[in-house]
Amino acid sequence: MRELAAAYARRLPGLDTHSLMSGLDATLKFMPMGDRDGAYDPEHRVVLINSQVRPERQRFTLAHEISHALLLGDDDLLSDLHDAFEGERLEQVIETLCNVGAAALLMPEALVDEVMARFGPTGRALAELSRRADVSASSALYALAERTTAPVLYAVCALTRPEVEGSDEARPAEKVLTVRVSGGAPGVKYSLRPGTVIPDDHPVAAALETHLPIGQESYVPFRSGRRMPAYVDAFPERQRVLVSFALRPRPAKGGEDHDPEA
Repeated sequence: MRELAAAYARRLPGLDTHSLMSGLDATLKFMPMGDRDGAYDPEHRVVLINSQVRPERQRFTLAHEISHALLLGDDDLLSDLHDAFEGERLEQVIETLCNVGAAALLMPEALVDEVMARFGPTGRALAELSRRADVSASSALYALAERTTAPVLYAVCALTRPEVEGSDEARPAEKVLTVRVSGGAPGVKYSLRPGTVIPDDHPVAAALETHLPIGQESYVPFRSGRRMPAYVDAFPERQRVLVSFALRPRPAKGGEDHDPEA
């Protein structure tokens, strides 16, 4: 799927909306679609995009639907998928592959490698890739993690309002800094669960408060309360912080597997 998408991208004059569609014999239409981000109608050769979602989400959805068209046009790949999967699992695999294709379209390996060469596996690199590819930070996170060779965990953190039990609260709860999405380089088995609270004294919280990038030795704040040593690179951007944790795992004691989220 990645090779299909990369080959398609190489034939395009650019990566703007018009250029993305130029290699596909199909019509693009924007319209309200409720909870759906988009769809591809192979019979009528139409790509539909929800007009009511954020521009960067529309862009990734467009690349995702183009990937659907590319997959449907590859008989060998399609046949292999139907031989290996069926039913709901087949649909899940196809959606995953189309996300892979979308990332390859919008964030070519050359671009990711260029950003990595300049900024390293950092929060700044995550922000730069998101900006240059014009995609969400979440999409950029997965692409960057896939091309990272060091043991690094990435995260996007933002202020969220926690759910308050009961309906008799006099005022809403204050927003807290939490993990929105995270992902690690190949081989990194740890992750930060969405909703994990970032402590007030953590460098990520300090970066959001001061609006200044911070890089220092600290830790990964797992929800379980355990702390894994890591070099934290926090890059604030508007009301969120893009973070990389270069892991510094402690040796396991007594032969036990050190899994903070176990």
